[in-house]
Amino acid sequence: MPTNDKDIIRAMREDAEKGFRLLMKSYKEPLYWHIRRLVVSHDDAQDAAQETFIRIFRSFGQYSEANSLRAWLFRIATNEALRLLGRQKNVTMLSLDDVTADMLSAKADAYYDDDDAMVARLQKAIQRLPAKQQLAFNLRYYDELSYEEIAEVTGASAASMKMNYHLAKEKIIEYMQKKD
Repeated sequence: MPTNDKDIIRAMREDAEKGFRLLMKSYKEPLYWHIRRLVVSHDDAQDAAQETFIRIFRSFGQYSEANSLRAWLFRIATNEALRLLGRQKNVTMLSLDDVTADMLSAKADAYYDDDDAMVARLQKAIQRLPAKQQLAFNLRYYDELSYEEIAEVTGASAASMKMNYHLAKEKIIEYMQKKD
Protein backbone atom coordinates (compact mmCIF):
# COMPACT_ATOMS: atom_id res chain seq x y z
CA MET A 1 0.00 0.00 0.00
CA PRO A 2 1.57 3.30 -1.06
CA THR A 3 2.28 5.77 1.69
CA ASN A 4 0.93 9.28 1.23
CA ASP A 5 2.76 12.46 2.18
CA LYS A 6 0.50 13.12 5.18
CA ASP A 7 1.42 9.72 6.64
CA ILE A 8 5.12 10.46 6.10
CA ILE A 9 4.87 13.87 7.76
CA ARG A 10 2.95 12.47 10.72
CA ALA A 11 5.44 9.61 11.11
CA MET A 12 8.42 11.99 10.88
CA ARG A 13 6.92 14.18 13.61
CA GLU A 14 6.12 11.21 15.89
CA ASP A 15 9.17 8.99 15.28
CA ALA A 16 11.85 10.46 13.02
CA GLU A 17 13.48 7.10 12.32
CA LYS A 18 10.24 5.37 11.32
CA GLY A 19 9.11 8.39 9.34
CA PHE A 20 12.42 8.59 7.53
CA ARG A 21 12.12 4.93 6.51
CA LEU A 22 8.68 5.72 5.05
CA LEU A 23 10.07 8.78 3.28
CA MET A 24 12.94 6.74 1.82
CA LYS A 25 10.57 4.02 0.69
CA SER A 26 8.43 6.55 -1.17
CA TYR A 27 11.04 8.97 -2.47
CA LYS A 28 14.40 7.23 -2.78
CA GLU A 29 13.92 6.18 -6.39
CA PRO A 30 12.13 9.29 -7.73
CA LEU A 31 14.69 11.63 -6.16
CA TYR A 32 17.61 9.52 -7.39
CA TRP A 33 16.31 9.61 -10.98
CA HIS A 34 15.59 13.33 -10.77
CA ILE A 35 19.16 13.95 -9.65
CA ARG A 36 20.52 11.46 -12.19
CA ARG A 37 18.89 13.32 -15.07
CA LEU A 38 20.59 16.51 -13.89
CA VAL A 39 24.08 15.18 -13.14
CA VAL A 40 24.04 12.24 -15.63
CA SER A 41 26.58 10.01 -13.82
CA HIS A 42 25.33 7.24 -11.51
CA ASP A 43 28.14 7.82 -9.01
CA ASP A 44 27.46 11.55 -8.87
CA ALA A 45 23.73 10.92 -8.56
CA GLN A 46 24.31 8.53 -5.66
CA ASP A 47 26.51 11.09 -3.90
CA ALA A 48 23.98 13.89 -4.41
CA ALA A 49 21.07 11.64 -3.38
CA GLN A 50 22.87 10.62 -0.19
CA GLU A 51 23.55 14.26 0.66
CA THR A 52 19.92 15.09 -0.19
CA PHE A 53 18.57 12.58 2.30
CA ILE A 54 21.00 13.72 4.97
CA ARG A 55 19.79 17.31 4.47
CA ILE A 56 16.16 16.21 4.51
CA PHE A 57 16.63 14.33 7.79
CA ARG A 58 18.53 17.17 9.45
CA SER A 59 16.20 19.94 8.32
CA PHE A 60 12.81 18.25 8.53
CA GLY A 61 11.95 20.37 11.56
CA GLN A 62 12.02 23.40 9.25
CA TYR A 63 9.51 21.89 6.82
CA SER A 64 6.20 23.78 6.78
CA GLU A 65 3.08 21.78 6.04
CA ALA A 66 1.77 24.84 4.19
CA ASN A 67 4.04 23.66 1.35
CA SER A 68 3.95 20.45 -0.64
CA LEU A 69 6.26 17.81 0.87
CA ARG A 70 7.01 16.51 -2.62
CA ALA A 71 8.03 19.97 -3.87
CA TRP A 72 10.16 20.56 -0.75
CA LEU A 73 12.00 17.25 -1.29
CA PHE A 74 12.57 17.94 -4.98
CA ARG A 75 13.85 21.41 -4.14
CA ILE A 76 16.47 19.95 -1.80
CA ALA A 77 17.40 17.30 -4.40
CA THR A 78 17.65 19.94 -7.14
CA ASN A 79 19.84 22.15 -4.95
CA GLU A 80 22.16 19.23 -4.18
CA ALA A 81 22.44 18.30 -7.87
CA LEU A 82 23.17 21.92 -8.80
CA ARG A 83 25.67 22.22 -5.95
CA LEU A 84 27.48 19.12 -7.25
CA LEU A 85 27.45 20.45 -10.82
CA GLY A 86 28.79 23.79 -9.57
CA ARG A 87 31.68 22.06 -7.81
CA GLN A 88 32.44 20.05 -10.94
CA LYS A 89 32.28 23.16 -13.10
CA ASN A 90 34.86 24.81 -10.88
CA VAL A 91 37.11 21.78 -11.26
CA THR A 92 36.69 21.25 -14.99
CA MET A 93 34.29 22.24 -17.73
CA LEU A 94 32.62 19.31 -19.46
CA SER A 95 31.85 19.67 -23.12
CA LEU A 96 28.50 18.56 -24.50
CA ASP A 97 30.36 15.73 -26.25
CA ASP A 98 31.70 14.52 -22.88
CA VAL A 99 28.20 14.57 -21.41
CA THR A 100 26.81 12.71 -24.44
CA ALA A 101 29.59 10.13 -24.24
CA ASP A 102 28.82 9.67 -20.54
CA MET A 103 25.12 9.18 -21.31
CA LEU A 104 25.85 6.70 -24.09
CA SER A 105 28.27 4.76 -21.90
CA ALA A 106 25.55 4.67 -19.24
CA LYS A 107 23.95 1.88 -21.27
CA ALA A 108 26.57 -0.40 -19.77
CA ASP A 109 25.63 0.96 -16.33
CA ALA A 110 23.39 -1.45 -14.42
CA TYR A 111 21.34 1.52 -13.19
CA TYR A 112 20.47 2.80 -16.64
CA ASP A 113 17.23 1.13 -17.61
CA ASP A 114 16.98 1.63 -21.37
CA ASP A 115 19.09 0.65 -24.36
CA ASP A 116 17.18 2.70 -26.91
CA ALA A 117 19.20 5.20 -28.96
CA MET A 118 16.14 7.48 -28.96
CA VAL A 119 16.46 7.86 -25.18
CA ALA A 120 20.10 8.91 -25.55
CA ARG A 121 19.07 11.40 -28.24
CA LEU A 122 16.34 12.79 -25.97
CA GLN A 123 18.84 13.16 -23.14
CA LYS A 124 21.23 14.97 -25.47
CA ALA A 125 18.41 17.33 -26.48
CA ILE A 126 17.58 17.99 -22.81
CA GLN A 127 21.24 18.63 -21.95
CA ARG A 128 21.37 21.31 -24.67
CA LEU A 129 18.59 23.34 -23.02
CA PRO A 130 19.22 26.35 -20.79
CA ALA A 131 19.24 25.36 -17.10
CA LYS A 132 15.76 26.70 -16.23
CA GLN A 133 14.16 25.00 -19.23
CA GLN A 134 16.01 21.77 -18.48
CA LEU A 135 14.83 21.82 -14.88
CA ALA A 136 11.23 22.71 -15.80
CA PHE A 137 11.14 19.95 -18.43
CA ASN A 138 12.59 17.28 -16.15
CA LEU A 139 10.33 18.13 -13.22
CA ARG A 140 7.19 18.19 -15.38
CA TYR A 141 7.88 15.41 -17.89
CA TYR A 142 9.72 12.84 -15.79
CA ASP A 143 8.72 13.70 -12.23
CA GLU A 144 5.16 14.76 -13.13
CA LEU A 145 5.14 17.74 -10.78
CA SER A 146 2.46 20.37 -11.24
CA TYR A 147 3.51 23.85 -12.35
CA GLU A 148 2.79 25.07 -8.82
CA GLU A 149 5.11 22.41 -7.36
CA ILE A 150 7.78 23.25 -9.94
CA ALA A 151 7.44 26.89 -8.90
CA GLU A 152 8.01 25.84 -5.25
CA VAL A 153 11.07 23.82 -6.26
CA THR A 154 12.63 26.57 -8.36
CA GLY A 155 11.46 29.66 -6.49
CA ALA A 156 9.96 31.04 -9.71
CA SER A 157 6.33 31.65 -10.65
CA ALA A 158 4.12 28.86 -11.98
CA ALA A 159 3.53 30.88 -15.15
CA SER A 160 7.28 31.24 -15.69
CA MET A 161 7.83 27.52 -15.22
CA LYS A 162 4.97 26.71 -17.59
CA MET A 163 6.59 28.96 -20.21
CA ASN A 164 10.01 27.34 -19.62
CA TYR A 165 8.48 23.89 -19.98
CA HIS A 166 6.75 24.73 -23.25
CA LEU A 167 9.86 26.39 -24.69
CA ALA A 168 11.89 23.33 -23.68
CA LYS A 169 9.35 21.00 -25.26
CA GLU A 170 9.44 22.95 -28.54
CA LYS A 171 13.25 22.89 -28.62
CA ILE A 172 13.33 19.17 -27.85
CA ILE A 173 10.80 18.40 -30.59
CA GLU A 174 12.81 20.48 -33.05
CA TYR A 175 16.04 18.72 -32.07
CA MET A 176 14.46 15.26 -32.24
CA GLN A 177 13.07 15.94 -35.74
CA LYS A 178 16.47 17.02 -37.11
CA LYS A 179 18.35 14.46 -39.13
CA ASP A 180 22.01 14.15 -38.10
